[in-house]
Amino acid sequence: MTEEKKVSNFIWDIIDEELAEGVRSSVYTRFPPEPNGYLHIGHAKAIYINFATAERYGGKTNLRFDDTNPTKEDEEYVDSIQQDIHWLGYEWDKLCFGSDYFGQTYRYAVELIQKGLAYVDELSAEEIKEYRGTLTTPGKPSPYRNRSIEENLRLFREMKEGRYQEEEMVLRAKIDMESPNIVLRDPVLYRILYASHHRTGDEWCIYPMYDFAHPLQDAIEGVTFSLCSLEFENNRAIYDWVLDNLDDFAVTRPRQIEFARLNLENTVMSKRFLKNLIDNGVVDGWDDPRLPTLCGLRRRGVTPQAIVNFCEAIGISKANSEVEYALFEHMVRDDLKMKAKRVMAVIDPLKVVITNYPEGKVEYLPVSNNQDDETMGSRQVPFGREIYIEREDFMEVPPPKYHRLYLGNEVRLIGAYFIRCNEMVKDESGRVIEIRCTYDEKTKAGSGFKERKVKGTIHWVHAPSALSCKINLYEPILLDDEGDGKDYMDRINPDSLKIMDGFCEESLKEAEAGEVFQFMRNGYFAVDSHNDPKENLTFNRTVLLKSSFKLPQKG
Repeated sequence: MTEEKKVSNFIWDIIDEELAEGVRSSVYTRFPPEPNGYLHIGHAKAIYINFATAERYGGKTNLRFDDTNPTKEDEEYVDSIQQDIHWLGYEWDKLCFGSDYFGQTYRYAVELIQKGLAYVDELSAEEIKEYRGTLTTPGKPSPYRNRSIEENLRLFREMKEGRYQEEEMVLRAKIDMESPNIVLRDPVLYRILYASHHRTGDEWCIYPMYDFAHPLQDAIEGVTFSLCSLEFENNRAIYDWVLDNLDDFAVTRPRQIEFARLNLENTVMSKRFLKNLIDNGVVDGWDDPRLPTLCGLRRRGVTPQAIVNFCEAIGISKANSEVEYALFEHMVRDDLKMKAKRVMAVIDPLKVVITNYPEGKVEYLPVSNNQDDETMGSRQVPFGREIYIEREDFMEVPPPKYHRLYLGNEVRLIGAYFIRCNEMVKDESGRVIEIRCTYDEKTKAGSGFKERKVKGTIHWVHAPSALSCKINLYEPILLDDEGDGKDYMDRINPDSLKIMDGFCEESLKEAEAGEVFQFMRNGYFAVDSHNDPKENLTFNRTVLLKSSFKLPQKG
């Protein structure tokens, strides 16, 4: 076993113990999303835990869609979830659906009725809640709790046959109305629901509740470890109760283990909230790059490996905590630095005329594609009399220690020459629209020139050959709540997207949708997948180039 494989966590410690004691002979996990929305980075952690755990022990993982609520589910989500898991680099052993087991689930419900462990209840949802009691007061039994087995079997069959209206009846487990765990106070197992299912159509009009369907699905598939997030910890009691009371699972059954879900700083991953953003036109869809959805992160230029590395870095714990967003950005930046081609693009352009450079002359200068990986080669970049630089690289009245361009100052152009600013041109409003410089031919990059040094180095693009492009700059979609407890919709950042008209070097005319580049001195940017780059070249900022975030020291 390698050093990497020796890394452990509390889940793997439990599995190691059960394997050593012979309680289990294999590891089989599952990822069970409900197809009612798109996956987000929080799901990525659950995907990682289930697939990485199975991989560690040479086991298998199923992808199972928890499609027991047809009013919220759609094939669109089924397809997108499969695409996202494949994009992350994982392959499931079997593709399953909760609806595959509707017939078996019904028969297991009948078995519980026959054992006197389930009954048909006619209380309303409000009455059931009232009868259940509170954390400090016990519940009280429903007046329908002691119906005969025969009557419960008949009523349940008639529910299935569609003889009753929605909310007229439910099937409940008969456990303990005084249990300190409210989950065990006769939970609902089945409800009536007249809705067409995306796979079974109108075959069923009763559907199992999650707490009943989930343990059965795991057990039927032979799952050994049901790994789920911490909010299901109290529900483990009903998970175990269901399997303990069915004959088919008297010998072997899965074990549920809970882990802390991912809470990312200043990021909301509620599907309801994300859908509100879409429905209210705040964002342009599930794949808007401002969202934490996997398709949004993909469109933004985040790599699947960066997400997996992030999940590894935060680890698997039992206690809830909030993870710094800066750590996520660090992992994205760290993965891209050795993969992305480094190019020059100007986001907020200011024109520069090099007055002593020959008119009409264009020379091609060699520029490395990635200074940290020379195997990526180099390219030839055109240079001439007119170029664009970033507006922020020139100041009319510079502050102290400003080393970029101002009247009389000299800087180095990346891969090119020293230029000195001599003059500026303003429009009628007093805004600088052009600066005029001279260059020193002896200072060409690679010439070995050492007679004088400059403190500032800036990027540029050759104006005549530059490609015009749209550049989307993203900021967090939520403003800090500053402890005032505002609703999420009241914290929407009106400046979460800023669209700039910029220029990039001509080598990007061959850029493909989704391709990520490092814009020198600016950050990482992905070619937007919503447009054909040949017709409308648009870049989405993936992450800034630098951060103050420091990984904690090990050991």
